[in-house]
Amino acid sequence: MTQTSLEILQHTFGYDAFRGRQGDIVDAVVEGQNALVVMPTGGGKSLCFQIPALERQGMGVVVSPLIALMQDQVSALSALGVNAAFLNSSLDMYQLNEIEELIRAGEIHILYVAPERLVQPRTIELLKAVQISVFAIDEAHCVAQWGHDFRADYLRLNVLAQVFPHVPRVALTATADSRTQEEIVNRLQLDQNAQFICGFDRPNIEYRIRLKANPRKQLLHFLSTEQSGSAGIVYCLSRRKVDDVAIWLKGEGFDALPYHAGMPARDRQQNQARFLREEGVVMVATIAFGMGIDKPNVRFVAHLDMPKSIEAYYQETGRAGRDGDASTALMFYGMEDVVKLTQMLAKSEGNEQHKMHERQRLNAVLGLCEMTACRRQALLRYFGEVLETGCGNCDNCINPPATWDATEAVRKALSCVYRTGQRFGAAHVIDVLRGSENEKIRQFGHNSLSTYGLGKDLSVDVWRSVFRQLMVLGHLDIDVGGFGSLLLTEKCRSILRGEESIQLSEYIKTKPERKSSKKFVADVAMEDQALWNAMRRCRKELADEDNVPPYVVFSDATLKEMIVKRPMNDSEFLCVSGVGDKKLEKYGEIFLELIREYEYQDS
Repeated sequence: MTQTSLEILQHTFGYDAFRGRQGDIVDAVVEGQNALVVMPTGGGKSLCFQIPALERQGMGVVVSPLIALMQDQVSALSALGVNAAFLNSSLDMYQLNEIEELIRAGEIHILYVAPERLVQPRTIELLKAVQISVFAIDEAHCVAQWGHDFRADYLRLNVLAQVFPHVPRVALTATADSRTQEEIVNRLQLDQNAQFICGFDRPNIEYRIRLKANPRKQLLHFLSTEQSGSAGIVYCLSRRKVDDVAIWLKGEGFDALPYHAGMPARDRQQNQARFLREEGVVMVATIAFGMGIDKPNVRFVAHLDMPKSIEAYYQETGRAGRDGDASTALMFYGMEDVVKLTQMLAKSEGNEQHKMHERQRLNAVLGLCEMTACRRQALLRYFGEVLETGCGNCDNCINPPATWDATEAVRKALSCVYRTGQRFGAAHVIDVLRGSENEKIRQFGHNSLSTYGLGKDLSVDVWRSVFRQLMVLGHLDIDVGGFGSLLLTEKCRSILRGEESIQLSEYIKTKPERKSSKKFVADVAMEDQALWNAMRRCRKELADEDNVPPYVVFSDATLKEMIVKRPMNDSEFLCVSGVGDKKLEKYGEIFLELIREYEYQDS
């Protein structure tokens, strides 16, 4: 007898009820509709296609971009008693043939496949020979040419609508602005009336953005005072920087590993496996790392360089706190990031329209960095969502920045850009304003300009802040010709004519932050720490035996609920969120015995 979606949710996955719009999405797909699902990381996207795949007749096919993600998902489903498999380049010919035979025999409930593998004629013919329940396209923003993780093979997924027109298709992503959503719907031929935009807010993440002073020192202070023993990700713009930072963090006593596309594939896979399966590992990476990472207890994501778009920032920071516990997204930025990213954009192979769009995205990130209002409101507004009041969980809400009347300083800055011919970057213009006597200024005769020395009263750091904010506000632009020269825009005229005043945020010298009072490691009462640690050790041993990450056995949230509820028998154990029939059968007695032991000790 076929189980209903709610029965599958309860008995297989161990959850009492659907969250948010999960139930609506599942119902739509089960009924055969094609759907677009935009849901925050950690919101439960996987259940939106896994449950329909199990309820409908046939095999569910999941298009997934990363081998590691497929392996984790298959391990997690297998632990729940679901027959799952994957087809990707990690398999040898014998393994490939074996899985294909299981598929033909109807033994596989859910199959994960890379887009490159799916569009091959051999795979299409294999799938045509069996009944398919649903196609799920995970990380669907890759379908869009404007998506920040664009992959060409995703564009060929329109074959699904052509060859399998009667099989429902569900596209899922955590990050897609309205333009990307529209392209996903059009390319995959999804139903216009089955779009589930479930909100972008991640209230458990505290957003902090800091100006670069000494970024390594700033990062070290954050890690040592707030994140000791926590798992986290540190993103860098270049591969060389990833290697250097990983070595440096190791030298500072952290269990740090590098990850970037220039490493041998085997080393990348080993490092990723360690990050997923061990506690307290810090992964230093380029954006090559992270898409689809299921580790739920990543406590922080730190950017040592400014991301190239709000979409990238949101996607990368969203890898923190999938379990719903307090987490931190920390970014360090500087003018050099803007110049470097602008130069990289100028050298890209995209057409002018693409470059213009990417430049707008870059400006949006800089705007987020320099703003004085609630950062979460700005993030959500970018994705078309309104937060009526400040969030109370970003740095600008916690410590609101002060502002000052910068009208006169701005006029001096803009005039100096004009008088130096709009041919120089901010550093040189600031030198002119401050009356520097360096060789470059004498060489170009800028010590004879009317603006020379007019800005001696302000420090270099204050002037840098002025120029960054003028770029955010649209009064200045950067020449993409490769030298980072500042250019005036039409918006300057009213200020230069004295028709407009302007307020800017005050520059505040970066100081070490006070140690946070938040409990990032566990949120477990002191009297329960012994049981908590014993459960984690037990979970790690079981995970090692099964060769899976610890969270595949039980998540931190499930362990915490066990501590609160203290189940004493099977029926009570099943009432813990995340415990289904298979996990009760496999792990129930082990954890019940552990809980009883500590319960008796406390009595």
